[in-house]
Amino acid sequence: MAVPQGRAPDVTVLVGSIVAIGSVSAALRALPQVSPTTVALTLLLVVLGAATLARLQTAIAVSVLAMLTLNFFFLPPVGTFTIADLQNWIALFAFLVVAVIASNLSAAAHERAREAIARRNEVTRLFDLTRDVLLTTETAGAMDALARYVARRFELPAVTICLPGDDGWKIHQGGTEELSLDNDTLNLALAKARGIVEFDARRRAYGGHIHVGPGDGITLVPLRHGTKAVGLLAAAASSAIDIGTLDAVAGVVAIAVERAQFLGERDAAELVRQKADLASTLLASLSHDLRTPLTAIKTAVENLRGDLTAAEREEQARAAATELDRLTKLFQDLLDMARIDAAAIRVDRHWVTAADVVDAASAHVRHALEKHPVRVDADADRQIEIDPRLVSVALSHVLENAARYSQPGSEIRVHAGVSHDGLHLSVTDQGPGLDPGELDHLFERFYRGRMARQTTFGTGMGLSITRGLLAAAGGRIWAENVPGGARFSMIVPGAVRQAAVAQ
Repeated sequence: MAVPQGRAPDVTVLVGSIVAIGSVSAALRALPQVSPTTVALTLLLVVLGAATLARLQTAIAVSVLAMLTLNFFFLPPVGTFTIADLQNWIALFAFLVVAVIASNLSAAAHERAREAIARRNEVTRLFDLTRDVLLTTETAGAMDALARYVARRFELPAVTICLPGDDGWKIHQGGTEELSLDNDTLNLALAKARGIVEFDARRRAYGGHIHVGPGDGITLVPLRHGTKAVGLLAAAASSAIDIGTLDAVAGVVAIAVERAQFLGERDAAELVRQKADLASTLLASLSHDLRTPLTAIKTAVENLRGDLTAAEREEQARAAATELDRLTKLFQDLLDMARIDAAAIRVDRHWVTAADVVDAASAHVRHALEKHPVRVDADADRQIEIDPRLVSVALSHVLENAARYSQPGSEIRVHAGVSHDGLHLSVTDQGPGLDPGELDHLFERFYRGRMARQTTFGTGMGLSITRGLLAAAGGRIWAENVPGGARFSMIVPGAVRQAAVAQ
């Protein structure tokens, strides 16, 4: 049996009390003409000490031993258990009664203290469990995590959350041991829990709990939403937790189950809403971005039918080719977005320099950079093993973004270097900068800032694609404002070697 908190083992207290009684008796017998009253009060202190440290049975045993010691060594005739004087009988009886009553009161006080500590611990653990529930925001695996929380907070070797479903019972195990429950037992327990709900004040629990298994080894407690039983909480009956506490835990678990269901429904509704928003945004963006190049191409083709000079024909052909390039890039963006959504981006790593990546990205968006001087500081001495296509396409979106949102003629600075932790890229423009309130949304799909919506056209897919491509390559991107413009920084991890090794 476990020793209550704050108490020593009974055997230790009993042995210590015997030694104390012997020591006190020897010391008092050495005093000349010691009063029996003095001896009785001294021995009573030993009894009270035993009652403070041990259970009632031990304290009573010490009381009897102290009474016998008082009788044998200090009440005449000394050296026998015979009592000649009636007053000594009364004194001896009063000593025993006082000792027993004091022991009983001390034991009762200890029991009340033990219960108060147990209730405090119970409330603390329930609070901790409730906090675990509130901190759980993911619906996938929430019930398995909840079962582990219950087992950990209440130190249960085995606990199981059982929820009925269309395809049978869903069992979520927690603790170091597993509980084996058959469907018939669970169905019977759930049916019993759907009766009238009555509260047992003595056991601090609602009705409906049952014991099953060999020797009633498992306790099943209903999980209720209001008065409706929606599942079962199973725990080993040998666990050091009473039925009232287990019923309170089941109440918290029921709230957690309901919360998980609400979170799932909310996530589903949010997904539907986002899909509707994305569809409408995509339709609006594509309708404009398709109409503009198609109109320009149609106009150029119509003009080519007319009587034009060679220079005019060249200009119209170049305009049509530019718009076709824009259409090609738009469809490539859509394909990249679809691959990112489907997690179908294949990473093909090669040894390249930072300068190679910048050159490929600049060539990809040469038409967008025509009106901007580009200053490049790129490392060509070391190579890094990355997917050059993914990284260059990601960089090209950032370059195009910098050209689009800065004034013609303003400089765009590109830095590309290789260090021990990967490829570092940064693009700095001289545009109006980024709205601090929009920094957290820049890389969201189809998101276009307030200024972008007012001054330029676009789908808002570029930065989202950049983040997706870099994520597939294991990299990341972030944005910040700098004096005179904005800077987009990227880092892509990879193995590094000196460029001379490739020669």
